[in-house]
Amino acid sequence: MRRHRLGHPLALVLVAALVALAGATPAHAGEVPVVTPVSETPPFFDDEEGGNADADDPAIWRNAAQPGKSLVVATAKEGGLRVYDLDARGVQSLAAPQPPGAGDAPGRFNNVDLLSGLRLPTGRADVAVVSDRGNDRLRVYRIDPSRAGGPLTDITDPAAPAVFSADQDEINEQRTAYGLATWQDRATGRSHALVSRRNETRLALLELRATATGTVGYRKVRTLDLPSSFRLPDGTSWTPCAEPGERPQVEGMVVDPAGGVLYAAQEDVGIWRLRADLTSTPKLMDRVKEYGIPGTYDEATEECIPGADPGYGGSRLSADVEGLTLFQESGSDGYLFASSQGDDTFALYDREADEGNEYEGGFRVGPAGQLLDGSEECDGAAVLNAPLGSRYPRGLLVVQDGHDTPAVTDENGEEREATGFKFVDLGTVMDRVDP
Repeated sequence: MRRHRLGHPLALVLVAALVALAGATPAHAGEVPVVTPVSETPPFFDDEEGGNADADDPAIWRNAAQPGKSLVVATAKEGGLRVYDLDARGVQSLAAPQPPGAGDAPGRFNNVDLLSGLRLPTGRADVAVVSDRGNDRLRVYRIDPSRAGGPLTDITDPAAPAVFSADQDEINEQRTAYGLATWQDRATGRSHALVSRRNETRLALLELRATATGTVGYRKVRTLDLPSSFRLPDGTSWTPCAEPGERPQVEGMVVDPAGGVLYAAQEDVGIWRLRADLTSTPKLMDRVKEYGIPGTYDEATEECIPGADPGYGGSRLSADVEGLTLFQESGSDGYLFASSQGDDTFALYDREADEGNEYEGGFRVGPAGQLLDGSEECDGAAVLNAPLGSRYPRGLLVVQDGHDTPAVTDENGEEREATGFKFVDLGTVMDRVDP
């Protein structure tokens, strides 16, 4: 989620305005290859008329028996959970939980990830795991494409505890379960979820456990706190600018199963690499360009006013760094994809952590004609490097679009802000990027 970012220099604002007037592609688009989507979901509207739905994070489930009938599971925040076919058509919609009491926070589904072969009393099953930011809990859905009424069934243990909060009052403050990545430990066979805490730097490792009745709960194994301030090369200390009381949070996360490595995107800082069991010292793999720039929070505008850039930032990621997803090939081959939200691009890094996760290139998802736009301010992304029928023979990339266009207006002629998800042919991406 983009929040309290450092203001843009006036020159960039003027360039953007001229580009908009000319109807041209933004200047940064020429710096990396541009790919275009094949299809998109219907728009989400975060207002009363639209059901308070806001697209955030997708996951791709492969139907091994019929790959062309694979599914995309996506979060819609207060709009709950949505399921799509490969043509981006709606298959199922599940509501987020209602508030437990008057004045309490409602359910708000933030991130989603998948687990294959979770052990249940009735056998193994594929499941979707969701972070419910509103209730500070995880919710678990069994995936069965043959089920009448929709492929997802809620199998969450009703007794599942809050992940971070001590009571409902603390839950209502919304420093709750936020980012999410699932992980199956190859050494033990146990299934886990890694969860970040909103407005904090804390990560939690949870073990998922089935009950005798077939529901799924979890227990907390351990937590780890990432840094909130940083020592710069000139000896000074830097803390990313944010609203008072907020620390630099993590949302995008993914685990590389080959080595049990967690990659965690601290939005205003960069990408961390550490053991998925949270027992190692985190290493900052890459920094955002804004790393080290001092900022002063302006309460009137709710924005951060930047100071002088000391030149300690990275060169590939523009804050916020958001959705992380893994392009897996055999062994340790493949790439880590990262959403560089500040400049609407995606960065690719080599999966080989021992060699420093070398940067391999980038791309942007641009518009395909007048009615199918690209992806801007992308929160979440998912990639699956496997054949998905005739439509996506080389796999699929799904990205959130934080500013869906063309504009839709309400009955008063006012533009309604919209979000959505774009479906991109993965083969086209890899042909254009050519790492």
